[in-house]
Amino acid sequence: MKKAHFIGICGAGMSATAKLLRDLGWSISGSDESYYPPVSTYLENHKIHFYKGYKKSNIPTNLDLIVIGKHARLIPKENEEVKAALNMNVPIKSFAQILGELSQNKNTIVVAGSYGKSTCAALLAWCLEKSGKKPSYFIGAVTKTPQENSKIGRGKIFILEGDEYPSSNWDNQSKFLHYHPKHLLLTSLAHDHINVFKTAKDYQKPFKKLIHLVPKRGTIVASSDGEGIKRAFKELNKKPIFYTATPQKKDKQWKAKNIVFGPTSSFDLFANNKKIVSLQTTLLGQHNLENIVGASALLLSARLISPKQLRSSILSFEAPYRRLDRKSVKTNIPIYEGFGSSYQKAKSAIGAMKLHFPLKKLIVFFEPYTFSWRSKKTINWYNDIFKRVDQIFVYKPPEFGSKTKNHLTLDEITKRIAKTNPGVIKEKKPKDALRFTKQNVDGNSAILFLSSGDFGDTMPEVIEWIEKKFPKK
Repeated sequence: MKKAHFIGICGAGMSATAKLLRDLGWSISGSDESYYPPVSTYLENHKIHFYKGYKKSNIPTNLDLIVIGKHARLIPKENEEVKAALNMNVPIKSFAQILGELSQNKNTIVVAGSYGKSTCAALLAWCLEKSGKKPSYFIGAVTKTPQENSKIGRGKIFILEGDEYPSSNWDNQSKFLHYHPKHLLLTSLAHDHINVFKTAKDYQKPFKKLIHLVPKRGTIVASSDGEGIKRAFKELNKKPIFYTATPQKKDKQWKAKNIVFGPTSSFDLFANNKKIVSLQTTLLGQHNLENIVGASALLLSARLISPKQLRSSILSFEAPYRRLDRKSVKTNIPIYEGFGSSYQKAKSAIGAMKLHFPLKKLIVFFEPYTFSWRSKKTINWYNDIFKRVDQIFVYKPPEFGSKTKNHLTLDEITKRIAKTNPGVIKEKKPKDALRFTKQNVDGNSAILFLSSGDFGDTMPEVIEWIEKKFPKK
């Protein structure tokens, strides 16, 4: 049995890749120091052992492979386990390299863009799995449908969520450039990861390389509403299949029409002004309709499933964890969690809550976790992002990267938010979140958690208090 050790295993991509190798019969071990549910729970449920903290003694003997994650702490200068690994005579790879090897001879579908990747990849995997295609897949979020976020299937199709972030601390190539795309779904080119891509032009460069990797007989589906997409394709002199969730657009493309929002939303899927199928979904928000239209356009354009198979799969699909999934059914208060790693993702999540719960008081728990939310270069994100929110609880930013001159403090963040929304509260201790909840949440509230961190592990106790105070009747 082959053995692999993952340093930084609790990253979404690392854990999913570890699961793929486990599916292939490998023995897996790992380590991490910063972890929390749902990923840590996912590893425990799959009986993948990992050490808590980094030590050179964590590394087993007789290894065939070491995988090192992409994180500022995973460098030999700061991490004794990484230093020891680099001095061993064992192959060291990024998880992107492994995914490239696993997908090399497959009919590969890559999902890329600045937002919507995880949901679209999960949609594709679920529709193909429900339709009996037995796909392999890798999704950068813990999913409900499919039940696992990565799997080696017996079919020819391999779905990969493609990340533009560098592959590792020694390989600056974007992860998705390892993935051999036969088909591509592209959601947006809105500038993100400003700590790596200084300008929008820099950000778009790897995406243009990705587009060129798709063979002539492949399918490229792209959102006509996605920032920067139409211009990029015009510069490349390529014509993708466009899709939109904006029904009033008159050009010939895949689109949603006759939209009715509700607990279960419905719409008609059109292509070239012809109705293809009527669809229903429990997902929240306009942006998720766009995700569904994009996934549907790729599946049907590439003739991978039928409209009938699509309809039943979409209705049974549930949002991945942290992608506007409902956190409790034990209370009448709607509580959802969005992956708030960027401006566009946060904006979509807030818009969805306002759309589905227009008469409720929207309370947002926000943690400025990513570098982009903590950078003075993007302080303008705070000018309007919380303008439609009734109250905002802002939890302190994490410490990593805080010594840079461009780093925003908690005071600077809340001061900027207060210019458009005076209902902002700043707190530094985890217990403050529960006190804020008791003071502000009432029977007419709707709750949205926004972060790519863990809020100091305060979310469970906030939810528990709401469940007891406002039980479902």
